Amino acid sequence: MKTLKIRWQRLVFNGQTCPRCASTGEEIEKAADVLKQILAPLGIEVVTEKIELSHAEFSKNPLESNRIWIGDMPLEEWINGKVDQSSCCDVCSPYDCRTVTVEGKTYETIPADLIIKAGLLAASNLIGSGKNESCCGNKASVSCCK
Repeated sequence: MKTLKIRWQRLVFNGQTCPRCASTGEEIEKAADVLKQILAPLGIEVVTEKIELSHAEFSKNPLESNRIWIGDMPLEEWINGKVDQSSCCDVCSPYDCRTVTVEGKTYETIPADLIIKAGLLAASNLIGSGKNESCCGNKASVSCCK
């Protein structure tokens, strides 16, 4: 079985995170549930990994918080998104937090439908990764199966 990993990191300070990270976490759970149902029959397992960033890590690079990877690529690369930032809340203050803009719309909370879209694109790469194999397991060779 192949594995599609959804990795998400966010600031956790004194046991709290910001509202947009909390909401993104809920959206990741929804997206993972949908992707599990869609991809299981194709032999792909969906796993999620949640990473907590300390306030010290966050202050060095605030745009690392609320960041999602699908497989080994950031979400925004799968969906042709652009990373930006905006002010958030007291937990994050005085720093601005990550936003993602896709097709002219800016998202502070990353919605499940964008995560699902990125997951399906990544899964298509997993499915296609063995397509050049022949019936005997070697790279495609016209004569190997004769």
